[in-house]
Amino acid sequence: MIVKSTFLQNKTVISRPQKSKLMKRITEYKKLFGVEKELELKALKTSYRNLVKEWHPDKFQDGDALREEAEVNSRKIIDGYHFLVSIAPETKAANLAEYTETINNSGIADFQHKGMLMEITYLDGSTYEYFGVDRKTYIKMVNSDKLNRFAKRTIYPNFLYRKSKRTLENA
Repeated sequence: MIVKSTFLQNKTVISRPQKSKLMKRITEYKKLFGVEKELELKALKTSYRNLVKEWHPDKFQDGDALREEAEVNSRKIIDGYHFLVSIAPETKAANLAEYTETINNSGIADFQHKGMLMEITYLDGSTYEYFGVDRKTYIKMVNSDKLNRFAKRTIYPNFLYRKSKRTLENA
């Protein structure tokens, strides 16, 4: 039986405090890449390549003051690019079938919470990060006697997610 929820329709509901921190991060990265409205992977990739060319640390000599700044900026550019690609509508749509299969047919093997981020590892080995999950929701999940049911009703339909590079073996 497939559980129909709002996330399947690509709608994510996030409370105001959670939304402000997440939106601040998204807005910061969008400004960095010059993205105005919706994320388009092609435009994002072009902007990413141009920024990497401009701020690549190897472009500067050893001992140059700009080299350290370039290292910091290049890390920020790479992190921002990977984050925006992972939450882009095109990426989510491409991975929706796999995500739906995982949350409906795999149990939760482990979960962790840090700040406003919850990372859930499933029995099939995949790991997803959920943004904006506050401590109160995490505590409710810890105390829940049915983790999968709690997650299906509270976590999955209400929080922005992305697939993590970690797997069950690495976790």
